Amino acid sequence: MADSDDRRSYFRRIGEQRFVPTAHTGGAWRADEQHFSPLGGLIVHAIETARARDNRPDLVMSRITFEILGQIGLEEFDIEVRTTRPGRTIELTEATVVIAGRPVISARAWLLAEQDTSAVTGGEPDRLPAPESLEPWRIGDLWPGGYIASIDVRTTAAPQPGRTTAWISTPIALLEGEPTSLLADYVALIDTANGIAVRQDPTKWMFPNVDLSIHLYRRPQGSWTGLDTTVVFGEHGQGLTTTVLHDVHGPVGQAQQILTVRQLEG
Repeated sequence: MADSDDRRSYFRRIGEQRFVPTAHTGGAWRADEQHFSPLGGLIVHAIETARARDNRPDLVMSRITFEILGQIGLEEFDIEVRTTRPGRTIELTEATVVIAGRPVISARAWLLAEQDTSAVTGGEPDRLPAPESLEPWRIGDLWPGGYIASIDVRTTAAPQPGRTTAWISTPIALLEGEPTSLLADYVALIDTANGIAVRQDPTKWMFPNVDLSIHLYRRPQGSWTGLDTTVVFGEHGQGLTTTVLHDVHGPVGQAQQILTVRQLEG
């Protein structure tokens, strides 16, 4: 069961690889599940911690994919990490989130050697307006849940069906009493993308994502996650959320989420 007190973190560590969520992780679709977004950041932290413990090479996490295998309950869980493709310049690391013996998240991260390629840098989209210049958006009027209530959302223009650009930040620490990296904190906000550019009223239609795939070509910096998001619904129950990712210095990569689109009864 999730901690219900006023802890200023999304998770607490209660064992070497065991964690408990706080009320700030509460989901938007169901009151008895976690929102995936902060858990994605915790998985990155668990991978980074395991790699440091095992003295793995100092590589850059350039792609991470999350497969959401089932409901993520508001209860204790383990994160199991293993290196499946070791190497000096390229490695593949996997992580599994397990609740009550059942895998609920499977993640795979590619890590690459860092090189100086500044002489050939190019092809980036335009930067977003600075978040400090924008007014907060009351996303809690659209979505319920402890996670949504915990974030600061600022849009560059009025949200449109299937199209929104926004900055996300949070005053809540990812993990109680333990420092986390800028990357883990950044990733912890990316899954919000599917909730900022809704095409249909979420009280009439469901469109949860069953995965999240993140590709990065630069290390994110700062405390804001920028999401330039487009949502498409297909004709036969599938949808796609596509996001250009930004930090305060400019674009850093892209994310995609495949959706299962269903009309609600009643």
